[in-house]
Amino acid sequence: MEPPKIDEDNGEDHGDQLDAKPDRRDRLSIFGKKKNNGPEQQPDPEPSFSNHYRIVTPTFQYNMDYKKVGKCIIINNKNFADHTGMGRRNGTDKDAGDLQQCFRNIGFDVVVYNDQSCEEMEKLLEQAASENHSNAACFACIFLSHGEEGLIYGTDGPKPIKNLTSFFRGDKCPTLVGKPKLFFIQACRGSEFDDGIQTDSGPSNDNLETDANPRYKIPVEADFLFAYSTVPGYYSWRNPGKGSWFVQSLCSVLSKYAKQLEILQILTRVNYKVATSYESQSEDPRFSEKKQVPCVVSMLTKELYF
Repeated sequence: MEPPKIDEDNGEDHGDQLDAKPDRRDRLSIFGKKKNNGPEQQPDPEPSFSNHYRIVTPTFQYNMDYKKVGKCIIINNKNFADHTGMGRRNGTDKDAGDLQQCFRNIGFDVVVYNDQSCEEMEKLLEQAASENHSNAACFACIFLSHGEEGLIYGTDGPKPIKNLTSFFRGDKCPTLVGKPKLFFIQACRGSEFDDGIQTDSGPSNDNLETDANPRYKIPVEADFLFAYSTVPGYYSWRNPGKGSWFVQSLCSVLSKYAKQLEILQILTRVNYKVATSYESQSEDPRFSEKKQVPCVVSMLTKELYF
């Protein structure tokens, strides 16, 4: 049965959807009760006494003392060609807008590109990698699209993520050598559901700097970080009215802690928020009460504080 068309701008509440190719047997438009399809209201863990103190070894901290924090590219793919079999990603405009504001507040120069084909994504990132980043401390790129394991969808089909991120390797983008290159990916990575499991433990009560030294070699794959919305093999959930679980959690945590915590601490809190505050709701029991946890892959060689 074809689900009714959804207008994400009319302010109505909607159910959770997937950033994946629809099953031939079903259109995975998930409609749930208003009180259940958003994040559960849970207080953030209270900072402990140790949170008031930061112990930093300068040698292992990225130098952020540049004229600019860096460029942030957001690729926001909402509409897809019919032959791809991919549905419209309602809710992604809210994600893109929230991310744009969030990363601007950190200090990034943010540019949003909507509905990019595979070729357009490739040309866009190749051009970005060829620019002079000498006055920038880092680089960030955010993909909002459908996906499969190892693939991100342009409006006309899938593209290997590796083909897009490799432009920024040390041997291809010299002005970002030794600097963090951050990629955030909101997309499915497979077709498995996470049913979750009950736990016996309740909620937490928690309440010298150098640039890259030209005299030694570093791996061309060094200083990359990939923050995926879900683990390999699994679906990633998005609410048409409220945005995706991962992006909304990322923006929430960054808005509070971007200037306080190291990037992996930030992303660990994002993992916690997604894992504990969200659960899918659907009239179809096959798609109801599902969970999600993001996945971080880091090749960073130092600590990163914005």
